[in-house]
Amino acid sequence: MADGQSTELAKDFLVFLGAAGLLVPILRWAKLPTIIGFVVAGLVLGPYGLARFAEDIAWLKYLTISDAHSIEPFGELGVLFLLFILGLEVSIEKLWALRRIVFGSGFVQTALSTLLIGLAAALLGQPPLAALLIGLGFCLSSTAIVMELLAERRQIATKVGRASLGVLLFQDLLVAPILILIGLITLGASGSVWGTLTLAALQGVAAIAIIVLIGRFALRPALHLASRSDGRAFLMALTLLIVLGAALLTEAAGLSLALGAFLAGVLLGETEFKHQMEVDLEPFKSLLLGLFFMSVGMSLNLTVIANMFPNIFIGVAGVIGVKLLVSFGALRLGKVDTVTSIETASLLAPSGEFAFIIFGAALSGGVLDEQTATLLAAIAGVSMIIIPLLGAIGAAIARSYSRRFASDKTPPDYSASQGHIIIAGYGRVGRAFARILVHENAEIVALDANATRVRKAKSEGWSVFFGDATREEILSKVGAEQAALFVVTVDDGDAAVSMVRTIRKIRPSGAILARAKDAEHAMTLEQAGASYVVPDAIEAGLQMAGRALEDFGIDSDAVRSRLAIERKEAYQNAATN
Repeated sequence: MADGQSTELAKDFLVFLGAAGLLVPILRWAKLPTIIGFVVAGLVLGPYGLARFAEDIAWLKYLTISDAHSIEPFGELGVLFLLFILGLEVSIEKLWALRRIVFGSGFVQTALSTLLIGLAAALLGQPPLAALLIGLGFCLSSTAIVMELLAERRQIATKVGRASLGVLLFQDLLVAPILILIGLITLGASGSVWGTLTLAALQGVAAIAIIVLIGRFALRPALHLASRSDGRAFLMALTLLIVLGAALLTEAAGLSLALGAFLAGVLLGETEFKHQMEVDLEPFKSLLLGLFFMSVGMSLNLTVIANMFPNIFIGVAGVIGVKLLVSFGALRLGKVDTVTSIETASLLAPSGEFAFIIFGAALSGGVLDEQTATLLAAIAGVSMIIIPLLGAIGAAIARSYSRRFASDKTPPDYSASQGHIIIAGYGRVGRAFARILVHENAEIVALDANATRVRKAKSEGWSVFFGDATREEILSKVGAEQAALFVVTVDDGDAAVSMVRTIRKIRPSGAILARAKDAEHAMTLEQAGASYVVPDAIEAGLQMAGRALEDFGIDSDAVRSRLAIERKEAYQNAATN
């Protein structure tokens, strides 16, 4: 019996490897994202796909997986590493760089989506706890699929990439609280509520405290010991030990395996070994995620989906409709421009992989019945499969909006111009710069990603065009190869650095004047290739000091002299600090 089970398990694992090595690449050739390919592969090769015909066609049993439960260990392993990778990518540096979107747009998007979807579930007859978990399950988006799509489209460094990453980072931060909440709710649903919840809370706090203390005091010495042994294998073994050990510890405390894996990722992500681990795990990353997503595909019963199709269609449309509006509104509140908000919201609107974990835990804990859990999983799965389509539709709508509100997106008549000045960012600073230079008969061409601002500037007679100055083809259209000067004035620090790098790539010897937020940002811009950098903080302080000196009655020439000396010293200090 045991030998038979081992043989069946080995066969199922071979089917998975065959899907990963043959079927998924074929689906990738058909322009389907890798993760969607694993879902489709699980659907096709699983018990509700071709395996249904294995009894009539004998050879099919060697190419399919007839028992979805047999792959559950693989799926659980995939979940662990999915959560570990999420934790590894949550860094303080990223959170701080995108803090406005992360804690502004991200918070609004998840809070409102949970509230509205949970309220709809309650109105449809679900108990309060079930409605809450349904709202939490659907409020999150698919980090894995969205980031893979952005990487394939080379949009990670664009405004859409940064806006998507910001919201997804906040959602990743919610993983630990949600996992703890699920553990407490499901434990409370299966016994005496207050006693069970109290005991579970104490055990959970103790387990998390132990993990954090180990991570704080023992993790780095252990990693250094493994690295000094001059073997990446030792470091990988220690990483696996940390992940699985933390997972088992949280499970023993009555919480979930996934929570421990996520916490392990967060702790390891704050060490100097983070990048080495990412490199070592890279070859296995797609396979580990594929385990999870293939098990998701196998859980989708096509017969049930067909019977529930009206309810699934309404559910998918409802979830996407709510999240689309909420995501767009949250991004606009975070001062993300309209075009970027449209495209980003279309990527964030579908459900994510974490929904299956939440609904599966709720089913196991008795919070959801099997029929409801099946319906919710089908809604989540269908919405994830159409993410590439929704992303393409969102991008098309964004382009249409741009053409409608900003004519001449890529002006062809400036590609042969020479000796002109290109301004990247036509906000307050860009406008002021243009008004001063135009009096000296300088030819000004400006690019801006805000369609409304472009339309207004063009109505006033300025040569301002809609376009992303981080893209080489846009810069080429405005004659970047022959321009006399480039001026970067955008507020977004990361975008400014990307623009300087792109301009320097096109024009290695061109003069680039860039606006910086502070001394640290100024150094980054100089390293990217800026010829001269003007920090806002320094200039604001000098202007205020100059006005104060004039109010004290000091001669204006003396004020200018003092400011010149102070400016030189401040810029020298900024360069050396």
